[in-house]
Amino acid sequence: MTEYGFDRRHECPACTSRNTEQVYSSPLGEPPVSDYLRDFYAPQGGVEFDYLKGADLILDECLDCGLIYQRLVPNQQLAKLLYEKWIDPSKAFQLYHLNKGIDYYAELAAEIAMVIRFFGRNPNELTCLDFGMGWGDWCKMAQAHGCEAQGVELCRDQIEYAKRFGVGVIDHSDIAHCEFDFINTEQVFEHIADPLRTLKYLCRALKSLGIIKISVPNGWDIKRRLRKMDWTAPKDSYYSLNPVSPLEHVNCFNHHSLLNMARAAGLVQINISPNVNKRLLDWTLKEILRPYYRRLNRLRPVGRAGSTCLFFTHEKRGR
Repeated sequence: MTEYGFDRRHECPACTSRNTEQVYSSPLGEPPVSDYLRDFYAPQGGVEFDYLKGADLILDECLDCGLIYQRLVPNQQLAKLLYEKWIDPSKAFQLYHLNKGIDYYAELAAEIAMVIRFFGRNPNELTCLDFGMGWGDWCKMAQAHGCEAQGVELCRDQIEYAKRFGVGVIDHSDIAHCEFDFINTEQVFEHIADPLRTLKYLCRALKSLGIIKISVPNGWDIKRRLRKMDWTAPKDSYYSLNPVSPLEHVNCFNHHSLLNMARAAGLVQINISPNVNKRLLDWTLKEILRPYYRRLNRLRPVGRAGSTCLFFTHEKRGR
């Protein structure tokens, strides 16, 4: 019999500290959280609340690294139901993927060009992995720049779509047997039940001079938003609670907690943008217009917050 339910996390998933305290709790199957879930998932498929009976959205804060995380996370069976039925792949494709404009693809191109320039090598010498590749856009763009790119994804529909465009797809279990110059993780680690263990696993496939990018929603002021507790606030608005979106965004990172997790995995932050700035004269005007600057802006601090779009390398290289 399939058991749909939740796994309980007893320590900080980013630094393993047990020095934590609860900052929020509300039943998943009752307002206001149930209203949020109903409205959020209705266009994508819809939530079956029978599976959420008796479960709460409980947010704990790690007092050592600052991560705020959901104590209860969907188990393997419930996660499969969530990502394959409640989020219908065909509807998600129509809603999100087909509506991507030129700025989205221009930003991808700008970032990949920035990475290639930092390595200072020919693109065909670089091997890349997109962990959580979605529909394969990053891999396709990296291939278009001449890199060897592969992806990892759980959703079968997304895998088959990416393969249609020549994207190489590998299984999660194969990662440790590979070596990559660059690993991309875009909006992935907020979804992972055990992010530190996952990061350590990815590091095993990172070459000695390799770089891994981690980009997650910035939850630096989430406690302010929780005091308002407006679950109707639109995404990216001043009071948006999207960084702690129930069921999906189970880890709410800030700059400090992201750095702490990286250190625990044997990584140090690396700034790849100065190398690009030194070579601006080599770029055409078209290359350095808005997409380039929008991409660099993501690496800068926002208000009192540090960025949560960061690049890391092995600690030994960073010294």
